[in-house]
Amino acid sequence: MNSFNLIKRVMPYFYKYRFTLFLDLFCAALTTASEMILPLLLRALTNAGLKGVANLTFDFVGKLALIYIVIKIIEVIAQYFMTSIGHIMGAKIETDMRRDLYAHLQTLSDTFYNETKVGVIMSRITNDLFDITEFAHHCPEEYFIGFIKIIVSLVILLAINVKMTLLIYIMIPLMIFSSGYFRNRMRKAQKDQRVHIGDLNSSIEDSLLGIKVVKSFANEDVESEKFNHENNKFLGIKKVYYKSMAGFNTVTRIFDGLMYLILILSGGYFMMKGEIGPEDLIVYVMYVQSLLATVRRIIEFTEQFQKGMTGIERFSEIMSIKSDIVDRDNAKEVDNFIGNIEFDNVDFSYGKGEDKVLDDFNVNIRAGEKLAIVGPSGAGKTTICNLIPRFYDVDDGAVKIDGIDVRDIKLKSLRENIGIVQQDVYLFSGTVRDNIGYGKSDATDREIIEAAKLAGAYEFIKNLPEGFDTYVGERGVKLSGGQKQRISIARVFLKNPPILILDEATSALDNKSEVIVQDSIEKLSKGRTTITIAHRLTTVQNADLILVMTKDGIIERGKHEELMEAKGYYYNLYTKGGRLE
Repeated sequence: MNSFNLIKRVMPYFYKYRFTLFLDLFCAALTTASEMILPLLLRALTNAGLKGVANLTFDFVGKLALIYIVIKIIEVIAQYFMTSIGHIMGAKIETDMRRDLYAHLQTLSDTFYNETKVGVIMSRITNDLFDITEFAHHCPEEYFIGFIKIIVSLVILLAINVKMTLLIYIMIPLMIFSSGYFRNRMRKAQKDQRVHIGDLNSSIEDSLLGIKVVKSFANEDVESEKFNHENNKFLGIKKVYYKSMAGFNTVTRIFDGLMYLILILSGGYFMMKGEIGPEDLIVYVMYVQSLLATVRRIIEFTEQFQKGMTGIERFSEIMSIKSDIVDRDNAKEVDNFIGNIEFDNVDFSYGKGEDKVLDDFNVNIRAGEKLAIVGPSGAGKTTICNLIPRFYDVDDGAVKIDGIDVRDIKLKSLRENIGIVQQDVYLFSGTVRDNIGYGKSDATDREIIEAAKLAGAYEFIKNLPEGFDTYVGERGVKLSGGQKQRISIARVFLKNPPILILDEATSALDNKSEVIVQDSIEKLSKGRTTITIAHRLTTVQNADLILVMTKDGIIERGKHEELMEAKGYYYNLYTKGGRLE
């Protein structure tokens, strides 16, 4: 995309703050005009001196000084608002863009996350958008100021006079000392930004790595609310930084004004004394503000401009990606499922040109029935489970719940009625209470405790250092595999869905933990339509229907006793240890 199209892409964000932008540019015009008026005052002073020293009265010089004081006050105020509101406007644009980008990421399908590294996404959400902040403020402002100065061809040079120079340079250490307070605040605020951006990145990574858990519980809105809280907190830190920057620039502008005030008064005085001629005074002033500085500033901004363009381009790339899993126009809400599931002539592959994982796949699961799927890796077991909550869509055929194509059900409504317990349990960085409560955002403490008891997790949670308020660490690193699994089961108990998917929920556990977790699963699956992907065949003996799958599809189906009597593939697996490797 060229620069014009990129700027066009980001203009809606500027439009929201168009009045702030106009005020920022108006303040920029005032500061530029103030710099342009100074030579006119000096010219008047010089001309009066050339016409005769008698024309240089204290009253005349005082009036010029007063005019300059008024102009400088206007400039100082304009500069403060330009620095403050301009940067905050840029930060607000960054915040809005990050919010929209994050909300868009929540809508993207598993296909996108399978192909994109989380670190790349993190960079685009943070660093790239920070570059846009600087661009959003400085781009219109710098070019606007540069345009005015170049058009007017304002060239002010500094003519050297020892006594006047000493008077002016005495102000420099005073200016450095006086601005120290704001410099320190800026440094601290900058450090706080760096610290919080790490927290923000951690929060984003936490949520995106657990995107399947978020989607399975239909908690996209919950994640967005949590993220917006941290995002706005980061905005608050930036406001402190930019207000400190505004204070710093205000102090320097005040001392800058005092230097020019000294220039006017001392210039008039020394001309009255005959120690400096009008021509020298003009040269002196012309050196103070030079066109070269303006040109150099524009050149230096080119790098920031390119960074901003790159940030906008990378933002646009993500925003232009459309999810292949979206609600149909006629999709409807379903409050409660009965739980009948049907796979009707389903074909599925993970990409164009790739081999079919499912080919003309058919199966019916009655409400409340327990279906177990066993077979080697690559047979399509997990794919079947992913198609029900629409983590992927079928290529042909249909997956139906209670006779309704899942594509005709709103995604949020669909996923709210499905509970998933996976082999790789994902716990968010928070407390035990937070992780169980994730199954129901408005759950009471009583409901959370009851869910923990049903999942067989209450006893071990009670013995943790801080009970339900114990911090589990990033991804639950402070808990064992069995403990994490029981918390994930408690989470689904709290959600209380009519359909339950168990994706090898006990395969990674030791024997002791498996017995405990399996007992919890038995309680959880009671009265629900349950689909179990099994690694150990001993865990599916009580299933109402067992499907034995290979890459050729379903090769056997029936209850445990029926499959054992058939002495086929299932029988051979069971008698050889009952475990799929």
